[in-house]
Amino acid sequence: MTGGGGTGPGPGTVGAAVAAGGMSVELPLWRAISLFRVLALCYALLRYFDSYLQFVHPVAGWIYLGALTLWTLASTRAFSGPHRCTWYVLATDLVLVVTGIVMSGMIDEASRISRGAPTLPTIWAAGTVLGFAGRGGWRWAAAAGSVIGVANILGHGGPTGDNVHNIVLLMLAGCAIGYVMELARASEATLTRALQVEAATRERERLSRDIHDGVLQVLALVQRRGTEAAPGSSGGSSSAGSSSGGSSSADADLAELGRLAGEQERALRALMSGGPLPAQRGTEQPEQPERPQDLRALLAPYADERVTVSAPGTPVLLPAPAAGELAAAVGAAVDNVRKHAGPAARAWILVEDEPQAVTVSIRDDGPGFAPGRLGEAERAGRLGVSQSIRGRLRDLGGTAELYSAPGEGVEVELRVPRTGSDAPAGLL
Repeated sequence: MTGGGGTGPGPGTVGAAVAAGGMSVELPLWRAISLFRVLALCYALLRYFDSYLQFVHPVAGWIYLGALTLWTLASTRAFSGPHRCTWYVLATDLVLVVTGIVMSGMIDEASRISRGAPTLPTIWAAGTVLGFAGRGGWRWAAAAGSVIGVANILGHGGPTGDNVHNIVLLMLAGCAIGYVMELARASEATLTRALQVEAATRERERLSRDIHDGVLQVLALVQRRGTEAAPGSSGGSSSAGSSSGGSSSADADLAELGRLAGEQERALRALMSGGPLPAQRGTEQPEQPERPQDLRALLAPYADERVTVSAPGTPVLLPAPAAGELAAAVGAAVDNVRKHAGPAARAWILVEDEPQAVTVSIRDDGPGFAPGRLGEAERAGRLGVSQSIRGRLRDLGGTAELYSAPGEGVEVELRVPRTGSDAPAGLL
């Protein structure tokens, strides 16, 4: 928080910079303020000890300085950083300073006050202004200095030259330290962001090495073998001449597997280099991405002898990015059916176009799964449901619900809310 309700970096940047591996510039300033308060207290005690017999009511002065000593020692830890130095602590500090200044005018002789006798807290009052500067910036320091200055003028000698001189010094010191604190916080925020970017870059490089050494090599091998087995290639045609129709079907599956492996290899390489991801099945963007896209056209490729797609007879329009992500999530659900529901399992995709949302349900007649199975899969590092399905819907502001029980198949319900701009005109 910056002074006067500013929007600059707040005290939280101190912990963020240290946590990110940097060095805090602000914390040493807080330690200096804390030490200054203790030294200023010692100075106030020595000054009063040297002149307390000249006061009209010296006992009252000792009582005040005793309370000031207890508070200073009790709040030393609070002044070690911006998180502990709360506004309540600073308000108590300010009340003690104003009380001491007003008491000084009541227990001292008028002749001593007119000759420039110091107040009971003396320079300890500067510690309060510095605390406000550290917590809220130069504006809060100026406000605290103004309150102390008014107390000096009204309660201890009036607008004398010494009072005005001390008030000006107090304001300048407080505003200068407050401005330095604001600069320190801005610098720490910049340092924190730089360290986080550096850490993310190093992690990306490490993952790139691991992916290149493992996943990309496997995907390249699968793509090459699939291409060799594709109908019409030299490897695929020679095998097709000496095998049955079932072998040809297997070659076609291998070719499709090779194609998908090639897509994923290109996507991983783009992700490693930080470039845009290439378009994949179910996520293609139209030539005019600002225009709504018919979800039915994106889901139609999933229909085959095992998957039935049912959609309204009228276009189901969504913004192109939302339609692509929703279709990709449906594709991930269909892939799960093919992988886990068994070779004889069937699936049904139902699209519902409602005024406030678009809902897509994917249901299969496979074996289903037991409660808690998704959590176990996520902990084991298999993130297909949590990222490819739920993650996509979460990014769209929608929901993804899964219902299953052993022997009853799985139903996935994907729901994307409409905005006012993409809702069908006839339904508004």
